[in-house]
Amino acid sequence: MTLKVEKVIIHTVKLPLREPFKTALSLIEERKLLILEVKFKSGVTGWGECSAFETPWYTEETTDSCYHALLTYLLPALMDHNEVQHPDEAMKLFQPIRGHHMAKSSIETALWDGYAKHLNQPLYHVLGGSKKSIEVGTAVGIQANQEKLIQKIDEAVQHGYKRIKLKVKPGHDIEPVRAVRRAFPDLPLMVDANSSYTLKDLDRLTELDHYNLLMIEQPLGHRDFVDHATLQEKLTTPLCLDESITSFEAAKTAISMNSCRIIAIKHSRVGGLSEAIRIHDYCKDRNVDVWAGGMVESGIGKAHNIALASFDRFVFPGDITASSNFWYEDLITPPIQIEDGKVNISEKAGIGYEINRTVLEKYTINKHEVSQS
Repeated sequence: MTLKVEKVIIHTVKLPLREPFKTALSLIEERKLLILEVKFKSGVTGWGECSAFETPWYTEETTDSCYHALLTYLLPALMDHNEVQHPDEAMKLFQPIRGHHMAKSSIETALWDGYAKHLNQPLYHVLGGSKKSIEVGTAVGIQANQEKLIQKIDEAVQHGYKRIKLKVKPGHDIEPVRAVRRAFPDLPLMVDANSSYTLKDLDRLTELDHYNLLMIEQPLGHRDFVDHATLQEKLTTPLCLDESITSFEAAKTAISMNSCRIIAIKHSRVGGLSEAIRIHDYCKDRNVDVWAGGMVESGIGKAHNIALASFDRFVFPGDITASSNFWYEDLITPPIQIEDGKVNISEKAGIGYEINRTVLEKYTINKHEVSQS
């Protein structure tokens, strides 16, 4: 089957969050996202999302740098190539362009959506996933006080989320974790440090071993494979690498060095779904557990996450929340809903959701079209 791209429309949107989301390194009050609409000559439309942040606190990429990379390098390469037999070709097509994984992923995921729609099959099935529903968890940002933190977690538990992730940082870690464990002694709990610690914080990190955590996510620097291996040797709690896993090669490095026992896979961070599946398969062969991380995406990005999380090695509930968790209005219809702590995977073709054009237009601040010359 040949997919012929007719044009690509980049919708730059700004979505206000219901409430600010605070991590160790950033405060997010609204999300500026690039939504890619890829139109094929057959009449099918594929949708992708660039989930970079406005500042380079998470990766080197930003919304603006991705926009530049898309217009200057990636979309011209796609248009010159024109015909795509399979979405896997995007990896080879963009290989001469180093980095820019989130920008690449926004195109590649749109190609996957279009490819699945051409086959009239749901995306998760085309990718090779098998689960019909997935358990989900949610992340709770750093709160002003412990009372507010307990309230937020109680609300999440009442909504059925199966796992809670706490954002932590030096000086805001032991006390909130202790408070949550007192209130919820059996709750599946993990913490995420977003690279805010060093080995000088070893005493503080080892103290977290006492609280029966599922994992400690990315405590050290995003390139500190050696230090993570040193830390993992001293901890009972599994370490999970997130920001460090930017490619299949990075995953191989982490596993070979025993830098972690768990890997968070985000297709946007590694360049797309094809690379994410390679990482999943490699981890499965080596008995390394994985789970689907989140990027405070719109429903478009989350729909791709849902499809990826249908693979069997995703054993922990992913950061795949209901649309109403972050947004007043999501870009998809119907909105993502949580039922008994799970998301049922849509059997409709492609990502399984329609785009809410009214909401998309409402929050669009810029639109740029790239067509065949």
